Amino acid sequence: MDKKRNVLFVAICLLPTIALFGTFSVYPFAQALLMAFYDWSGVTDNRVFVGFEHFKVMWNDRIVWIALKNNLFLLLIVPLLTMSLSLLFAVVLTRKQLKEKMFYRTVFFFPNVLALVVISILWSFIYHPTFGILNSILEALGLEQWVQAWLGQSDTVLWAIAMPMVWQAVGYYMIIYIAAIEGVPTHLYESALLEGATEVQRFFFITLPLIWDIIRITIVFFLSGVFTGVFVYINIMTAGGPNNASEVLMTYMYKQAFSNGNYGYGMAVGILMLLVTITLTLLADRLTKRESIQY
Repeated sequence: MDKKRNVLFVAICLLPTIALFGTFSVYPFAQALLMAFYDWSGVTDNRVFVGFEHFKVMWNDRIVWIALKNNLFLLLIVPLLTMSLSLLFAVVLTRKQLKEKMFYRTVFFFPNVLALVVISILWSFIYHPTFGILNSILEALGLEQWVQAWLGQSDTVLWAIAMPMVWQAVGYYMIIYIAAIEGVPTHLYESALLEGATEVQRFFFITLPLIWDIIRITIVFFLSGVFTGVFVYINIMTAGGPNNASEVLMTYMYKQAFSNGNYGYGMAVGILMLLVTITLTLLADRLTKRESIQY
């Protein structure tokens, strides 16, 4: 009797969460999945079943392939730069002899508290071809040949978008890595120091292996975060231009659904984005998997 009451109590406690999850996650996802097989303008109730037609069109859509290529570029560059800089700053700011480390931790973390919209507008001004601070600095240094419209050229626009994404995320992951590094037993470093290990050797043979599980988790989560977070930057800074050079799958999905009124095709692009995200996340998890080290 008590066991049945416990089961009933647990079920009652979980019911609101399950109801909310089903209403706001499962049901919209199922609707989006079904919508990909229909031609619907989003205005009327008239939906025409087209089967896999949207996916066939998507296969031959040049912009889809450009957007996918841009997504993959950002998924490579942004996590690589972010994780590298976060680790570097975390190692430097865990040194006991650095008295100003709390100040620098605050400075590096500050961009993370800003809204993505604010960051996008701020960096748009930095990149402005006429009165932007970046071009002004280059002119002051006598590097006029480097002055350009950073967001207006196809060969620089993706790098220009990647920089604010890195700037915003570095502080957050730096704090995570600092917490992980400070959890490593100090006697391991002391023993290595007595054995004559250099600082670089202590990092690669002690710090990195012992915090690798934390790094794995951050890589997997950051990959999915880049896929969704890039929408705000591109939508505000370039709107996918110039000539679709900065288009990504999420911005293209948004344009198809809300600008062109082609909700079915937009949802088909969304399904492609979901499949790519899941594939890359599983791949990253598999490639970074190592045997856990206990200490």
